[in-house]
Amino acid sequence: MTATFLLEIGTQELPAIPLLTETPNIKPKFTKILEKYRLSCDFNFFYTPRRLVLLSKQFPTIQKSQTLEFFGPPLSIAYKDNKPTPAALGFFKKCGITAQEATTITKEGKEILYFQKESPQTPAKDLIQAITQEFLESLNFGKSMRWGNHKESFIRPISWILCLLGDSLVPLHLYGIESKSQTSIHRNISFEPQEVSSYENYFEVLQKGKIILDSNQRRKKILQEIKAIQDKRGIKVEIDEELLEEVVSITEYPTALFGEFSEHFLELPPPCIITSMKVNQRYFATYQNKKLHNGFVMVSNSLAEESQVIINGNIKVLKARLQDALFFYRNDLKNGLNPEKLKAVTFVEGLGSMWDKTQRERQIIKVLAPLYQKYFKSQDFGLTLEILDQASSLSKADLMSEMVYEFTNLQGIMGYYYANALGYESHVALAIQEQYLPNSEESPLPSNLINAFVALAYKLDNLFGLFSIQKIPSGSKDPFALRRAAIGVIKILLHFELPFDLHKIFSLLAPLYRPFDLQQLENFILERLDSMLSFNTSLLRAVLATGERDLLQIYQKLSTLDSVLKNQDKALLMQTFKRVANITKEVNLDSTLEIKTDKLLASEEIALYKAFCEYEEKCDTLSYEAQLENLLALNPLLSRFFDKVLVNAPDEDFKNNRKNLIAKIYKAFLKIADIKEISF
Repeated sequence: MTATFLLEIGTQELPAIPLLTETPNIKPKFTKILEKYRLSCDFNFFYTPRRLVLLSKQFPTIQKSQTLEFFGPPLSIAYKDNKPTPAALGFFKKCGITAQEATTITKEGKEILYFQKESPQTPAKDLIQAITQEFLESLNFGKSMRWGNHKESFIRPISWILCLLGDSLVPLHLYGIESKSQTSIHRNISFEPQEVSSYENYFEVLQKGKIILDSNQRRKKILQEIKAIQDKRGIKVEIDEELLEEVVSITEYPTALFGEFSEHFLELPPPCIITSMKVNQRYFATYQNKKLHNGFVMVSNSLAEESQVIINGNIKVLKARLQDALFFYRNDLKNGLNPEKLKAVTFVEGLGSMWDKTQRERQIIKVLAPLYQKYFKSQDFGLTLEILDQASSLSKADLMSEMVYEFTNLQGIMGYYYANALGYESHVALAIQEQYLPNSEESPLPSNLINAFVALAYKLDNLFGLFSIQKIPSGSKDPFALRRAAIGVIKILLHFELPFDLHKIFSLLAPLYRPFDLQQLENFILERLDSMLSFNTSLLRAVLATGERDLLQIYQKLSTLDSVLKNQDKALLMQTFKRVANITKEVNLDSTLEIKTDKLLASEEIALYKAFCEYEEKCDTLSYEAQLENLLALNPLLSRFFDKVLVNAPDEDFKNNRKNLIAKIYKAFLKIADIKEISF
């Protein structure tokens, strides 16, 4: 038997970000609770800023039946002298039965006490109180609050509870609230509770009361009205998805409205205006002819017919915000970019000030840039070094600006605008802007090599500095985002195809920091490489086993292994080539591995030697892919060699000759990977 089910938890206005963070977890949590109470069913979840709603058209009216099995001790332990022992008595008590009601069953060759019974089926209406309480307590919005004299806490005070099973009210008492057949509608219509007579009537009441329950419908309404504004005004509205989700979550009947601010505020850099509108007012920015326009779109939750009053009020508030921003901007330009002020700002305890950090980044660039001179393709490398040094020197100066103090997410971005306005070289300004890239999974990379080196210096200093004072990520804790920094380093190196030998580079940078275990940092970066790539982990292990520590070479070899091995008979390959590795265990691979041709007697070893010699003649000109394909092509010859030729021949010369031949082939593989480490 099933019935319709409606549970509405009415609250005071829910804050958008915590609500949106927890929303994806709500259905899984309620599903798990229903499973626990044997009331599993399909249901939908909806929310507005004043309500959390769970709906089902086929909610079980009684628990699903369940067979309970109880397994007791073996009979040899359960009874002594035909009398039940404490072990048996404990089993009877657990099952709630007498000794006569117990049966036996054979399990794992032993006869044991056994009891089976059907679990009682409780009506759903008697369980909904416990289900609802458990559900509400499972929700994690971050911070919660208490109100009145209640001990329970929730993200916001609960104002009403509506719960219907079929058309009947389910009596609930939670958080000091008694459930009633009532809901609330839009405040512009009425503050009075509205009676709800049935599941179907609930939707009628909300519709008449201007409550759009489905967030997807609210989103659709906003986008349709924004499109209408665009078409009417000849502008383009920038749809910030994060902002859109937020305004959807804080409105019950959204209406998109257009307003304009004074054009003289366009003196401000666009990010200042956009950030001020988004962060402070939740407005969408508008563009005309690909330039920021002095218009904005706001989303109102009001039903007022005279929308101009609302628009004028928002314009007034925005004007005050932009006046402050313009004051900050002009002040910052007067003060200029002065890195010396960073001496007053602590970076991390134990690593000095932000000025100290800047100086270390400058040193990193001075150490590394000359190693990559040919990659810059600059006619005047001295000038390139000057640009790099000036960019790194000024990179954090905007942290002392009033604008960045107000909007911290504009660090780097404001440095770019200030550097341009103050007449610094355009390359310097752009490098300041891109110094933090990439700063997220979907983030773009620095647009050129100069910017890439400024970004590398920033991330490498974070890694070296924090590892040197033992601020190392553990478990899920990574307060300084060092995992992101390591992934950023790897992405930049691979994108610009820069060789980066961890041993070599780390030894060059280590003197800039207090001593620490460089191997720990190396392992940390290699772990990030493994986590960000989708290759078989054993391939990375095989490449690293060769001693390769150049990140670019590691990636290229990994790509080669993954690509070439995909279309091979992996089982056959591993059987043959692991035998190659095993045979050469006692061979000194650093020796000359001399092959005496007069000791090659069997046709199989002659054919193998000839094929390998042909490979050796051309291997230096081959790509990793061609090298690996040629080596794998030796597989049939190797198989015949192992089948027909006795490697451990009685004659020492023949044995050494054959082992040397196999060792040379194994050594050729080691230029790419240690094949014995590969597994599938």
